[in-house]
Amino acid sequence: IFKKLKVDAKRRFQYLFEGIAKAGKPMLLNDVFTELYITKRAASELGDEHEVRIIEAANRTPARSETAITCDDIFKSESHRPVRTVLTKGVAGIGKTVLTQKFTLDWAEDKANQDVHFIFPFTFRELNVLRKKQFSLVGLVHYFFAEIKEAGICKFEDFEVVFILDGLDECRLPLDFHSSEILTDVTESTAVQVLLTNLIRGRLLPSAHLWITTRPAAANQIPADCVHRVTEVRGFTDPQKEEYFRRRFREEEQASSIISHIRRSQSLHIMCHIPVFCWITATVLDEVLRSREGGELPKTLTQMYIHFLVVHAKVSNVKYHGGDVMDPHWSPNLSEMIVSLGKLAFEHLQKGNLIFYESDLTECGIDMVAAVVYSGVFTQIFKEEAALHHDKVFCFVHLSVQEFLAAVYVDLIFSSSGRVLVAEEELVLQTPDQCSTNLFYETAVDKALQSPNGHLDLFLRFLLGLSLESNQRLLRGLLPQTGSRSRDCQETARYIKDKIKQNPSPEKSINLFYCLSELKDHSLVEQIQHFLNSDRLSTEELSHAQWSALVFILLSSGECLEEFDLKKYCATEEAFLHLLPVIKASQKSLYVCFQQTVTPQTEGGATVGMFTSSLCLCFRLSACNLGSRSCELLVTVLSSGSSCLTELDLSNNDLQDSGVQLLAEGLKSPHCKLEILRLSGCLITYRGCEHLASALSANPSHLRELDLSYNHPGELGVQLLSAGLQDPQWRLDTLSELPGARRVTVSLSHLDPNTANNFVLLSEDRREAAVVSERQPYPEHALRFQPLYAVACSQGLTGRCYWEVEREGWLAVAVFYGDMARRGDGNECRMGRNPDSWALFAAADFVSAWHDDRAKTMYFLPQSLPSRVAVFLDWSGGTVSFYKVTCRDLIHLHTFHAAFTQPLYPGFAFRAASSVRLCQS
Repeated sequence: IFKKLKVDAKRRFQYLFEGIAKAGKPMLLNDVFTELYITKRAASELGDEHEVRIIEAANRTPARSETAITCDDIFKSESHRPVRTVLTKGVAGIGKTVLTQKFTLDWAEDKANQDVHFIFPFTFRELNVLRKKQFSLVGLVHYFFAEIKEAGICKFEDFEVVFILDGLDECRLPLDFHSSEILTDVTESTAVQVLLTNLIRGRLLPSAHLWITTRPAAANQIPADCVHRVTEVRGFTDPQKEEYFRRRFREEEQASSIISHIRRSQSLHIMCHIPVFCWITATVLDEVLRSREGGELPKTLTQMYIHFLVVHAKVSNVKYHGGDVMDPHWSPNLSEMIVSLGKLAFEHLQKGNLIFYESDLTECGIDMVAAVVYSGVFTQIFKEEAALHHDKVFCFVHLSVQEFLAAVYVDLIFSSSGRVLVAEEELVLQTPDQCSTNLFYETAVDKALQSPNGHLDLFLRFLLGLSLESNQRLLRGLLPQTGSRSRDCQETARYIKDKIKQNPSPEKSINLFYCLSELKDHSLVEQIQHFLNSDRLSTEELSHAQWSALVFILLSSGECLEEFDLKKYCATEEAFLHLLPVIKASQKSLYVCFQQTVTPQTEGGATVGMFTSSLCLCFRLSACNLGSRSCELLVTVLSSGSSCLTELDLSNNDLQDSGVQLLAEGLKSPHCKLEILRLSGCLITYRGCEHLASALSANPSHLRELDLSYNHPGELGVQLLSAGLQDPQWRLDTLSELPGARRVTVSLSHLDPNTANNFVLLSEDRREAAVVSERQPYPEHALRFQPLYAVACSQGLTGRCYWEVEREGWLAVAVFYGDMARRGDGNECRMGRNPDSWALFAAADFVSAWHDDRAKTMYFLPQSLPSRVAVFLDWSGGTVSFYKVTCRDLIHLHTFHAAFTQPLYPGFAFRAASSVRLCQS
């Protein structure tokens, strides 16, 4: 029986009718099958978006950020928990059904899964037909697999059995997982939907394995507790696309030409993630390359689908009607068929229906007999799949074909009658002129933008693409020729740009840019590309539309954003909001630097400070201040199911414990994929370690490396996180910190007596300095400050350094270049008052940050003034930060950003009766 069942499975699945079910030349599946990219965990947000958006997201997601799995290992367990039910998601045409066929064929040919005794493949299309019948599980198997019935097998508990349920999204059975009757007997008959819910629940034949495939939008029909593994078919990776076309076109030159063309076309390259689209592309390009007379290969989606329709119209005219290849190919019958198919496509696109029954076709005026007999186009773009007995199910070869024909129909109806089918209420315009045509397209744009999940995105691209005169010429004889629409296209493009300026969601903005591409308007993108090429972008104040153009360029570049430097693009926190889609799409590291005036915080009723806010997410890049708003945005990135960020470097940021507390919320998210987190030099104390430990305890499965070097966690903080290394549930295996060191320090061993003003007295150990009334007998020296009351350290600093000082009275705490002037009454020798120095002035009731004679002033109550000041220098990163030190905290006062070109010397300036003391590390 096993051998007989395998022979039958091989007979059923060894051939592949690519793109269509019953037309064309069958190919051996093993000859043309190209491995698909399958990931173990699909993004949780996929269910709500149009599938083209999902494909575009997949195009920019780095493969290495996800765990791949092969078809043969779909049920392989990696822990003690067995994998009974696998749910595989994937957009239409991505290859889910072919994948199940390959799985079954490999089993039938004894190539894989030989521990499995029986594989029973079902489709929901077949099961839909049985909705009014009752079966037992045994009876259902016998109904579809006569060999099992003939062998008298009525029990399956002693066998390894796999049930394949393909196409959950096409299920028309009312699957009720909450209140349906409980069924445990495989011989008891019931409604098919009850049978299925109990099988999926595991109440019926719990020893069996189940593999369910579905488009993302229908995946939530299955309760999460019924699924042991979720996978996603991501289609073809870039190398797999090439492999497909080289398999399809054995001639190297032709294959290379096609691959090269696809690479140059952004839209085509992205859509080729879908195997069915590869088939469409191959069909078109093969024909165009063989028959073109100096014409262009299609570059946009609209051009590709027009050629696809034209190719099959020509074939139909020759094959079914005895015509010549040069004859007009849009006969009245064929035109009528296309219009009917377009009507079916549009009406059911609005309803969300992707499969149809004979009654649906009849309502749209489609004569099944005439269509099959006289129209080769019908059998090439439309699939008929007989289930059992007399019921038939139909669908277009791919959702995009349905959307294209829907656009053709809407354009044709408007051109011939002035009816605007995309309007909310019935709208009929005068015989199309420029004004009414503009209104027609504007209405379509508005309608698509109103869709929350973008289900009209691709339809809109096709509709706008059809407005080009060059595309209309290809459909001459099918669409009414309305003359040149070039001016209409310009007005429509202008309207789309206005919509982009109105700040739609990033996904909608991206689709609007693709719409502009269909209209051959690349002005916004070219403008930003010019800025990029000329290195002017960082100094430009970008409009919202220009930011959207930048996001579009970055996300549609066709290259995975594995490590991306955003520093040169960002100047405001608003920019960070614009660039969130880019951040979510980046795998490893980013850098965002923005200036923001933050509402001053208060301490004891007084203003603590105003500070510059910036975010650094880039490996080996400079220190920045991280404002709380920025941390909140970062949490949304880490918590996003679509984020693929696996390495985040926040080193040398003034993150502090409050920032870590916010960051920990993102780390707790089950969607967080971070594996490496670098917080070196972020001024984190024990409390920050508490937040990190809490986050890792709540979600211990992802983070494996944590860098806390150059912080001051204290012994308790080090112990707290080190204990996690011993916890078997924590994945963390690398913790970088400085044992026994509370803070990042540099040994400011002493003050340099050669620099001290003659009225500045140094202590014996030269770690303290105070202004005195008696002149000190210091010898003449070129480095001595005169007449400024000041002193400096002898050591010039580079790298990352931290030190603290105690003060009394007015004090300037500064760093300066060694060649700064030392003598004179002008600003050239005053710390903070020239281009060569950066200083913090602490006075009686305020603190000021000075550089190049410009100040940022913060006011305090006297009791809240900092008596202890800390300085954190990141020379290579270009920042120097000042802090108020309390017994428990570091309170950020100000950060200077500069491109340092020389070593920096710590220095101090005084007024009468003031002093300073260098603190020990």
